Amino acid sequence: MKSALIVFLKEVRENLRDRRTLINTLVTGPLMAPLIFVLSVNTLVTRELDKAERPLAVPVIGAEHAPNLIEALKQQRVEIKPGPTDAERAVREQDADVVLRIPAKYAEDWNKGQTAQVELVYDESQRDANSSVNRLRTMLERYGERAGALRLLARGLAPSVMHPVVVAERDQSTPQARSSLMYGMLPYFFILGAFIGGMALAIDTTAGERERQSLEPLLANPVPRGQILAGKLMATTAFAVTTVLLSILAFSVAGRFMPTERIGMVLTIGLRFVFSTLFVMLPLAMLLASLQTMVAAFARSFREAQTYLSLLMLVPVIPTLMLSLMPFKPQLWMYAVPLMGQQVAITRLLRGETVPLHALALCFVCTAIAALLVYFVTSRIYRSEKLAISG
Repeated sequence: MKSALIVFLKEVRENLRDRRTLINTLVTGPLMAPLIFVLSVNTLVTRELDKAERPLAVPVIGAEHAPNLIEALKQQRVEIKPGPTDAERAVREQDADVVLRIPAKYAEDWNKGQTAQVELVYDESQRDANSSVNRLRTMLERYGERAGALRLLARGLAPSVMHPVVVAERDQSTPQARSSLMYGMLPYFFILGAFIGGMALAIDTTAGERERQSLEPLLANPVPRGQILAGKLMATTAFAVTTVLLSILAFSVAGRFMPTERIGMVLTIGLRFVFSTLFVMLPLAMLLASLQTMVAAFARSFREAQTYLSLLMLVPVIPTLMLSLMPFKPQLWMYAVPLMGQQVAITRLLRGETVPLHALALCFVCTAIAALLVYFVTSRIYRSEKLAISG
């Protein structure tokens, strides 16, 4: 493997000389996603918590029909505003998150002991308004429950008559497990980081050298083509794994600046998570490097290879969408499927669960076998004399 090592060092040295590519691969890529993620989560959590702590401003139409209800809402830090002329239009145009409308018949129904109806006018598609709507709905439901309990007491009945069954909830989730609801995209970021980390080098070592006409002198050396390919793949894999490691470290640092404790979540990325993730990501980086090199071998120019690999980038999205949209219980066979195995393993590690060693080994071995198969297919392409022809 001496020849492969020489090619490996050559490709690494040449890639390190390209500062623009190096910054995009090892700095911008691993740091940009955690930075955007931290800013987004901080903005979302801070805004929602601030809204929950501030008095809730609610425009009310027909407040004079239910003075007791209005007073009860004021005691729960609801700021009553004059109602708009057209409640539906005010909600659609986002002039108000929610409008409370009290019909004129409310007082009559209330005095008769019948069910009195109020209306909440809101737009469910406006996600910013959901917290205000849920908060007001909860207040109204509690007011209705208290009023119902008082009516039962007035008739000599215990309020418990209305609740023959009481549900006692026992939530088995931990703060670490709940954090996976927010950080569920981290496995995809790691997989995408491996793809982006090796893409530039995979293109340059094949289509780039082919376009510069420097690939033909390299292939003219009395060295087996498989060793030349192995050296190039080793360099591409090294940069891909480095990008994954930097992404993990960046997210571990970014997790310290997220206000997850305020919403009952904890993100802990320890050494076990780092080593386990790198263990399952190493063969995947080799597989992605082989796929990228194989696809780039069909391109005659750097730009053409970028187009092909941009389409190949959609492949890691498939298991992420499948596992995000469809609820699943981890099965052993999932670890044998490349990309899916890494997604399942990293997700369980993120939840703080213990992934069995045989599952991690199965994920590593099956992905490594797939990487070797793609390597042999790519090596056959490297044996073709047409590979060095750029025109």
